[in-house]
Amino acid sequence: MIKAIVISALLALVTVVIFTITAFRYPKGTEKMQMLSRAIQEGANTFLRREFTVIALIVAIIACVFTLIGRWTEVNWKTAIAFVIGACASTLASFISMFISTRSNARTAEAARHGLKRALSISFTGGSSTGLSICGIALLGLALVWTIFKGEITAVNGYAMGASLVALFARVGGGTFTKAADMGADLVGKVEKGIPEDDPRNPAVIADNVGDNVGDVAGLGADLLESYVESIIATVAISATVGILGEKGISLPFYLAAAGLIASIIGCIIVKLAPLQDPQNNLNLGVYVASILMIISGYFITKKLGFGLKGFIPLISGLIAGLVIGWVSEFYTSNKYKPTRNLASYAQSGPAVTIVQGMALGMGSTLLPVITIVAAVFISYKLIGMYGVALASFGMLSILGITLAVDSYGPVADNAGGIAEMAGLPPEVRATTDKLDAVGNTTAAIGKGFAIGSAAFAALGLISAYISTMKKYSPDFKLSLTDPALICGLIVGGMIPFLFSSLVGSGVSKVAFKVIDEVRRQFREIPGLFEGKALPDYKTCVDIIARNALKRMILPGVIAIVMPVAIGLLLGPSSVAGLLMGALVTGLQLGIQTANTGAALDNAKKYIEEGHFGGKGTEAHKSAVIGDTFGDPLKDAMGPSLNILIKLMSIISLVLAPLFAKFL
Repeated sequence: MIKAIVISALLALVTVVIFTITAFRYPKGTEKMQMLSRAIQEGANTFLRREFTVIALIVAIIACVFTLIGRWTEVNWKTAIAFVIGACASTLASFISMFISTRSNARTAEAARHGLKRALSISFTGGSSTGLSICGIALLGLALVWTIFKGEITAVNGYAMGASLVALFARVGGGTFTKAADMGADLVGKVEKGIPEDDPRNPAVIADNVGDNVGDVAGLGADLLESYVESIIATVAISATVGILGEKGISLPFYLAAAGLIASIIGCIIVKLAPLQDPQNNLNLGVYVASILMIISGYFITKKLGFGLKGFIPLISGLIAGLVIGWVSEFYTSNKYKPTRNLASYAQSGPAVTIVQGMALGMGSTLLPVITIVAAVFISYKLIGMYGVALASFGMLSILGITLAVDSYGPVADNAGGIAEMAGLPPEVRATTDKLDAVGNTTAAIGKGFAIGSAAFAALGLISAYISTMKKYSPDFKLSLTDPALICGLIVGGMIPFLFSSLVGSGVSKVAFKVIDEVRRQFREIPGLFEGKALPDYKTCVDIIARNALKRMILPGVIAIVMPVAIGLLLGPSSVAGLLMGALVTGLQLGIQTANTGAALDNAKKYIEEGHFGGKGTEAHKSAVIGDTFGDPLKDAMGPSLNILIKLMSIISLVLAPLFAKFL
């Protein structure tokens, strides 16, 4: 069992090394391109070091608390060590992803001189390295914890909590950084000064490119690493507490994880080797091949372990649900389809109408994903109970290596376009990178829909594991809608995603205000800057955003940590169950709506920039830019953070279930 995931993880990491060495042999472009790439690398590394220094302090405090309460509960020093290992695994994955993506951007821009295929290959190398390395590190860390503590569930739960905690701060901090930079660059540069996107005269342009990496590479990677780990651990925890098929019930998710990672490796290779059609089609081909391989291997694994169709169908229902959610996200957010094209037409009526229509589109996009998730949950539960729901959760994430690769390639392409613009490369180079970037926006929307969908499944699995664990420690533990404690928990839980989103959105606005003020100051005080005769002070913008983004990530993170603990100790374990369910119900809808609203507004702007409705410089374009700026915090800060919120509260509750049982 452990041997299988170790072998697959090592194979994934070897593939990453081969992909990276191959890509790094390509030229990095002109000296100016290399200088810009180094500036992005330095900015990203500086922010990550600051961010993870703060996170390390919080991790150390929580580990000490776990060790201290070990006198009264099974949550002890073992949980603390596993918690630290989980945090380290997530941190390591973020730095590896960042290292590769920030060194692929200039190479992608240079490759775009020679055509779309080479540019796609190099940018996808950055994305696939992120996806495969994250899955590989996640499984190696899990294998380490499982081996050290001999499968002790309380300790293993700590590993998931460590990964989840880092993911939340990485998402909130990175999301605040990237959207504050993006808003500052767009509102002053494009709207006020009328200069192009990624214009080197814009003081916030380097910060904007740094933000693409710290938010959409490091943040996303940490996010999905913990989803991946938690879906496995939820399945294991339920099996261990209710005794489903004994050792086979525990082994199944491990074997499936190994098979899914190998399928993802093959899918990534297919993307790189397949003849170029359309970038989107090549990426989809890789995902479809990996999905088919996972279905085939999943059938034989579930049959071999004695589950048969009762295990196979939940697995496949989760996998299919993930693909459906991805397709729905693409339909609502890609400018190839009617919803976003209609949204672009509304920009002719002004920014207010554009924003309202964007919100309506995002709200409407919640219907099909929710129905899909409900169907998968219902079918899975009917077949094999809550273990089936947890299995469906992992089914959605089983080919995370390729789905995350498809998503993570987008920031590399976006950075490549920025470098092409700032380095003054020929227009056809920027046209090539824009094609990749447009596809990247769609894959990012698919990834965000996939992330929130998988979060819903993972949270359901974790909530089920929490309830099973509570029954293990307190056989009389029951949940009833006539219990006021449960109702109170539901109401508070339903409110938490809104409070959390308010804090994240407010943080982005406050940091963006400082960025806008600094960009205006530089245009006002640096002689010749607007005329292109002087260079802006990029580093000051990066520093302002980094310092303030780190301040703004603390309070949302603390609320996510403290709330389930406070509810559990004050109102009891039934209220905790209500808290988790309420947060899941509202967080799922809000996460889908914000992600799709923001992505649709972004792609509506790009549709106009392609020449529709008058193209760049028109009133419609200005309205679309304002709409895009409104949508940016929704899709890259609030929405992505919500899926971690509901999972982090669930895993904290699961870890502390033995403590809550004493208050029953």
